[in-house]
Amino acid sequence: MKVLVIEDDPDVAEFITLALGIGWPGVEIELAESGEKGVELVGKNHPDVVTVDLGLPGMNGFEAIKSIRTFSRVPIIVLTVRGEERDIVRGLELGADEYVVKPFGQMELIARIRALMRRHQAPPDDAPVVCGRLSLDFTKRIARIGVKEAILTSTEAIILKHLISKEGVIVPHAALAERIWGASYPEAADAIKVHIRHLREKIEDNPGNPRIILTRFGVGYFLVKPG
Repeated sequence: MKVLVIEDDPDVAEFITLALGIGWPGVEIELAESGEKGVELVGKNHPDVVTVDLGLPGMNGFEAIKSIRTFSRVPIIVLTVRGEERDIVRGLELGADEYVVKPFGQMELIARIRALMRRHQAPPDDAPVVCGRLSLDFTKRIARIGVKEAILTSTEAIILKHLISKEGVIVPHAALAERIWGASYPEAADAIKVHIRHLREKIEDNPGNPRIILTRFGVGYFLVKPG
């Protein structure tokens, strides 16, 4: 298990290193003090998961995520300061999978990394999930509707699978957050909104006027079986 920590603050880097070293024996930790170096190490050493601080000098965290996503699907966790919901949303839009809000505790950080790794290393489930014309190959993270085929992120696949399993039933934000991250967080609704938008862009004929994944404002989302 290799974790790449892209962080320019030595105190935060030390905290993460100690937290993972104590709470996750045997984990291999590599540090990068800049976005440029972090991108280079992803390509060179192929870590299992990457944490990225957004406020990096030079190439900032957003640019680093965007660059990494041009060649790698490695799980990425954004580290952000409390109250910066827009930064969380932007990081997820660029391809991050997860976020942790500073200040965070040792156990929270480890739990979020483990949850992310479980999603990416889920055991094979060969049976496709089907709802009308919509089907989901959860193992390969491929959604199909009619002749359209789309590759999903692990988080998008989890959301879609859960919505299909609850067809026609409103799934609250908190329930989706529990399914994705194992717990609900204050910023979860905004993060889920980004993933839902991406899902709609991949499976809806008109994402601006969705017919499959619908919103119950202030509550959650529900899936309508495509005819």
